Amino acid sequence: MKGNEAMAEAAIRAGCRHFFGYPITPQTEVAAYMSKKMPKIGGTYLQAESEIAAINMVLGAASAGVRAMTSSSSPGISLKTEGISYIAGSDLPCLIVNVERGGPGLGGIQPAQSDYWQATRALGHGDFHVLVFAPSNVQEVVDLVFLAYDLAEKYRMPSLLLSDGLLGQMMEPVSFPDPVEKTAEKPWAACGHQNKRPHNIINSLYLKADQLERTVVERFARYAQVEANEQRCQQYLCDDADYIIVAFGATSRVSQSAVDTLREQGIKAGLLRPVTLWPFPKDAIRAHIPHVKGFLSVEMSMGQMVDDVRLAVEGKAPVGFFGRTGGVIPKPSEVVEAVRKMAGGDR
Repeated sequence: MKGNEAMAEAAIRAGCRHFFGYPITPQTEVAAYMSKKMPKIGGTYLQAESEIAAINMVLGAASAGVRAMTSSSSPGISLKTEGISYIAGSDLPCLIVNVERGGPGLGGIQPAQSDYWQATRALGHGDFHVLVFAPSNVQEVVDLVFLAYDLAEKYRMPSLLLSDGLLGQMMEPVSFPDPVEKTAEKPWAACGHQNKRPHNIINSLYLKADQLERTVVERFARYAQVEANEQRCQQYLCDDADYIIVAFGATSRVSQSAVDTLREQGIKAGLLRPVTLWPFPKDAIRAHIPHVKGFLSVEMSMGQMVDDVRLAVEGKAPVGFFGRTGGVIPKPSEVVEAVRKMAGGDR
């Protein structure tokens, strides 16, 4: 299946019955698939009048305790950030998809990874985090949709799946887990109390400063549990590596080819691929510091994830960067050359 369509089908099988979106390349297939499928299964598909309206519809649906979803591409996610902040401030689970394109501005419709800072640092105003997942193939797109919903509900926070124009448009073989027949009851949901429990109120407004501070501090205690328990990454030939490439999403596919070439050339390279961008897999990176000569962050941007690599390494090893931007996908040969330059006098 095409990545965007597989993502939509996975969300349906994961229990999503409420989709609110707005067309934008290169994610429009997600909305198109939902528009055809949702009416057939008793679900809701609604093309909102804007991205701002769509995210606030997600807020309303999530408040009722159902699995809701929206998808967009980079400029559209920017418009959704106020609503995402409201969702996070209301402690609501949902799934947000960004099929990234080049920027800034209207940019282009080719794949990019230049929304990393937005996804991990600036998805809206205030003190909050969202879970951020970065698939590298179509099968993982499917698997991470299921995980994103489960963890969003476990920790009562939004999940963001960060895809890109390459993963969204490519076709690969895919299999689906069994459909979720029934999601867990939400004792906090505003879905009608039938005089059997007190009213539930979904709210992100706290007029008393000390009450807001207490709420935010309690939320960050939950985030600390997420950081302790949910860091995820995949490692390839890292145990004996002198140089470790850190790359996520589509760029990790290129980087793995580069690792194989470097090994053939006698350079012990490895690949560490973050699957969660927040929480960032800093513990896995730190475990390799004693034996590596350097880390190289490879990205389709001017350098964003590299900041998190440097923070994880804490100045205890060299950290380099190689990136292409504007929708240009790095070539394996370019990544090989970047590592060879890091190796320098070691050869």
